[in-house]
Amino acid sequence: MAEQKQDVLQVRNLKAYYQMAYFGVEREVRAVDDITMSIHENEVYGIAGESSSGKTSFIKVLAAAIRPPLRVVDGEVEFNFGGQKIDPNKASKEEVDAIRWSKLSYIMQGSMSVLNPVRKIGRSFEDFAFKPMGLPRAEFNSRVAAHLERLKLSPNVLNAYPHELSGGMRQRVTIALATVCQPQFIIADEPTTALDVVVQKDVLSMIRTVQQEMRASVIFVTHDMSVHANITDRVGIIYAGRLVEEGPTRQLFAQPKHPYTAHLVASLPRIGDTRERPALEGRPPNLSDPPKGCRFHPRCPLATDRCKQENPPLVDMGEGHRVACFHTDKVKPLIELGQPKVTRMAEGAPA
Repeated sequence: MAEQKQDVLQVRNLKAYYQMAYFGVEREVRAVDDITMSIHENEVYGIAGESSSGKTSFIKVLAAAIRPPLRVVDGEVEFNFGGQKIDPNKASKEEVDAIRWSKLSYIMQGSMSVLNPVRKIGRSFEDFAFKPMGLPRAEFNSRVAAHLERLKLSPNVLNAYPHELSGGMRQRVTIALATVCQPQFIIADEPTTALDVVVQKDVLSMIRTVQQEMRASVIFVTHDMSVHANITDRVGIIYAGRLVEEGPTRQLFAQPKHPYTAHLVASLPRIGDTRERPALEGRPPNLSDPPKGCRFHPRCPLATDRCKQENPPLVDMGEGHRVACFHTDKVKPLIELGQPKVTRMAEGAPA
């Protein structure tokens, strides 16, 4: 019997909206709309969905990195750090500062968004990690240098400015910044964006290796389904601000139960297959005026009148597989290519 893993994060009925008022006109964009989920200890949980689906807004709420006009309007986010439970959006600034980087860290999208272009890399490590680590200066410098070497970076990068490093090296530096304090929970927002395939492979391998060594939990956000296939334990599919499917990675790729997930899986290229893949018609809905019922129904080939009126609940299909769809029995891969091969990185092995 498999050991039951504890939850490091529980999200309950979370709603976070962009609330704006211009020239007397109020507008509300429902970027995160009633999401409930949990993340287990020592797992990599992937979040997938096309652009403007609400992925980045969701993880900003988890990281307590929201700024107006984005506001949490309902629900809660509860981290459990060894018995210390905290909702970073309800806690005081002092309580959030106490867990930031030391227990909860964030690999932001785009290395140049993190690294100050006029400060050397070493100063960035001081800004991020010196206070949370609480070590004497000499010991801190030694720990940082050892961590860089562990991630296949020369300590000499500490004396460089960001523009003196390649894109891949800068991304490795941001991963080192996020993990040097050995946090229990890491949020990674599109960490392989704008990297070529070879560098992407190295970065993914690095993230997986560090996660396994530290036994940390990771939320990995990317629209690239092939990345999820290689690095994640479970995947959650977000569409128009809602979680529409969630399950173990192998199972979700082999037997998607939501038509949107089936389209995402079918879009993956297969070596030797040159058949044209049908594009998903339409576009994501306007979240300031989302459609009634299932938000996917305007684009769904299986939609019925019920889908246009009722919002399908997220139902447990067994083995941790949940889906929000009234027609799960009719969903099958949209391109008959057989079950996609899903492999996981072995510990310490390249991607």
